[in-house]
Amino acid sequence: MVLGRQIRTQRLLLEPVSWRDMQDMVRLKTNAAAFGWMLGGVRSLQRVEDEMAEDLSFWAKRGVGIFVIREHGKFVGMTGLHERPDGRGLGLRFALLPEAAGRGIAREAAGAALRFALDTGVPRVIGVTREDNLASRIVLGSIGMHHTESFERDGYTMMVYEITQ
Repeated sequence: MVLGRQIRTQRLLLEPVSWRDMQDMVRLKTNAAAFGWMLGGVRSLQRVEDEMAEDLSFWAKRGVGIFVIREHGKFVGMTGLHERPDGRGLGLRFALLPEAAGRGIAREAAGAALRFALDTGVPRVIGVTREDNLASRIVLGSIGMHHTESFERDGYTMMVYEITQ
């Protein structure tokens, strides 16, 4: 159920990221187990602050963006859309704190964020993951995205998944 920009699923609450989420985002983005697979890897405190400002600006410009994920009121991760720095378009991203992994939260949250984006008129969303990141590949496929191409980056095969309106 979408209430404004809030999304409620059976067990999760997704809300647009805000400055009040800064400490949680620092905890997530500086954690190698949570953010080591992401483009750019583990972040510094300064980079997390810069990304927070970018995320807030993106919401204001595009009406979509990054959500924080809460389970029973507790922060467990993030998901949503961002403009990919490689020029490929709007990308879906998701990352969970290690203690939240393995319970279907990424699939539930990323699927809800993807539906929100498509419902607001975003025509195309991609997801990019390393070929050896089986967990992310499973999530992307399970929410209706399809593998469309692959490319090499930093010695890894990257897989592009896509969904269109």
